[in-house]
Amino acid sequence: MKAGEIDLIVRRDGLVVFAEVKTRATDAFGDPASAVGYRKQARLHRLAAMWLDATNVHGVEIRFDVVSVLGVRVSVIEAAF
Repeated sequence: MKAGEIDLIVRRDGLVVFAEVKTRATDAFGDPASAVGYRKQARLHRLAAMWLDATNVHGVEIRFDVVSVLGVRVSVIEAAF
């Protein structure tokens, strides 16, 4: 069984950001960021822990962001969860 994937991992100094990217062409179904619910958040937490362990990265601050792409508009919600 595949564990899943993390869309974007960014590391700078003592911070590692795990970002989920959601894209929609229109807002007919609402803002793309609203699609990152509890289950997706829990999966990202689990995947981040696996990545940190696999890459032997310790002692860093971590943050979970959501990148929302709606048409051509891109917005980032820092520390979304």
